[in-house]
Amino acid sequence: MKYDFDLESQKGKKKKIIIEILITIGEAAFVVFLAFLLTHYGFEIYTVTGYEMKPTLIKDDRVLVNKLVYRVGNVKRNDIVLVKQGGTEHNYYNVERVLGLPGERVQIKDGSIFINGKKLEEKYDFPPMENGGLALEEITLEEDEFFLLCDNRNNGEDSRNANIGNVLRENIVGKAWFRLNTMEFIGFLNAFEDEKKDEE
Repeated sequence: MKYDFDLESQKGKKKKIIIEILITIGEAAFVVFLAFLLTHYGFEIYTVTGYEMKPTLIKDDRVLVNKLVYRVGNVKRNDIVLVKQGGTEHNYYNVERVLGLPGERVQIKDGSIFINGKKLEEKYDFPPMENGGLALEEITLEEDEFFLLCDNRNNGEDSRNANIGNVLRENIVGKAWFRLNTMEFIGFLNAFEDEKKDEE
């Protein structure tokens, strides 16, 4: 019996092409799945909409939010976080700085923030707060609550305001990690120092 080597070779080539196509589809599906995981559970890009965090972040700054960091670690004082706020019609997002941690007592007096009765020595030279809002009276945070403030202390809404108040842990989306338009880690930004130099 005569054996058709050409036919067998063509079958082998077709089989090889099919395997390569399946591998390519599998790789593409994996990349799409990984991108889905990263965007939904890992990272998110947020565009700042106002000047509440000036000078650290200003309107139209694009921020990479790390949503993984709080799955493995705790929210810390001075972290700048993306917060989901509930409105009457829809949800919206804010970027604010964490000042009060769960279980702490928070009060604003003489333009400064006090934690557990002691004046907080803040990282930056914030202007004195003209309005203490809800924190004029001492607030005790529950075990899942945080007290957040804007960096633009006299021109923004934060935990001092009744429509925001203390922020629940479940509403903290992630840590504002990287400013994309200047390619800088937000934790290392010292826009207050830069602003001071500009004034001199």
